[in-house]
Amino acid sequence: MIAIAYRTFRSAALALACAALVVLPQLSAPVQAYERVKDLASVAGVRNNQLVGYGLVVGLDGTGDQTTQAPFTVQSLKNMLGQLGVTVPPDVNPQLRNVAAVMIHADLPPFAKPGQTIDITVSSMGNATSLRGGSLLMAPLKGADGQTYAIAQGNLVVGGFGAEGRDGSRITVNVPSVGRIPNGATVEREVPTAFAQGDSIRLNLHRPDFTTANRLSDVINDTMGPGTARPVDGSTVRVSAPVDPGQRVAFVSMLENLRVEAGAPPAQVIVNSRTGTVVIGSNVQVMPAAVTHGSLTVTITEAFDVSQPAPLAEGETVVTPRTDIEIAEQTNPMFLFGPGVTLDEIVRAVNQVGAAPGDLVAILEALRQAGALRAQLIVI
Repeated sequence: MIAIAYRTFRSAALALACAALVVLPQLSAPVQAYERVKDLASVAGVRNNQLVGYGLVVGLDGTGDQTTQAPFTVQSLKNMLGQLGVTVPPDVNPQLRNVAAVMIHADLPPFAKPGQTIDITVSSMGNATSLRGGSLLMAPLKGADGQTYAIAQGNLVVGGFGAEGRDGSRITVNVPSVGRIPNGATVEREVPTAFAQGDSIRLNLHRPDFTTANRLSDVINDTMGPGTARPVDGSTVRVSAPVDPGQRVAFVSMLENLRVEAGAPPAQVIVNSRTGTVVIGSNVQVMPAAVTHGSLTVTITEAFDVSQPAPLAEGETVVTPRTDIEIAEQTNPMFLFGPGVTLDEIVRAVNQVGAAPGDLVAILEALRQAGALRAQLIVI
């Protein structure tokens, strides 16, 4: 890489633009086994913010909440009508099947400005059977601090549907009680960020790794000049950045397009106990060991015999149980692992004995107990 020596980033934007002209053509050529910084790390403070709200969906075709079991729907409807100047007597509980109380949630992206729109997800919180064909009335979306950051409203798009017969039979495809509204909320308040504050930024690795953090710091220093970046720990790299916001944006754009050789992941064997899925990392190795695996099948058969006495004999006819037990053991050949066995050899050897995923877990656990498995065995 070409080293560009400039010690201060408070200089004019011309020096930064010249540096980009020199570095970017070199980065345009893809390098095998190297990853972009934007795929390995994120800038600290640049993140989504979760929003949540409560509202009413109207216009349903009789698939809304049953008000006897969801009284909050009637209460919300009365409050809304009261704000619109319609007075509903307190002793009147309208039985509405076309209204459903819903929860709304969305992610507010970083740097979202007032007037921009975001997608929202609407989920029934009562006993509504379907939200298909409904319209969400104006509802505020609030953040964790209780402030309103967006206003949601619009027609729902529901991917599921259901049908029910008079005899009680019913069929449901997907989930009709959840829908989405593309661009269904308008941003009303901007979330302040610390991106333009201070004289540095922090790059946080998606997967903490000391090797990757050190290599990332070296690549930035080789490209931007010595002392520009310094690893803080196995997950964070501190990078000196321009103070001017415009220069900082261009600087981060250059950083995220740099390519870094990520550190090799640790040797791990991941076992999903619910689905039986087994994933073996490429760095897993097995020390010299001999493995044999067989299965024992026990078959128990219950039968009944009739014991009948001879004619003119004094006796009674009785039924006696008879149990037959058969034991069959399947013999599988023993296979030998040499020193430094690779992933391909492990899979080939296990497939030769016809081991199922559950049997593979038993073999790996036995190898780990014997100290022959050079990897972490993780069960999820």
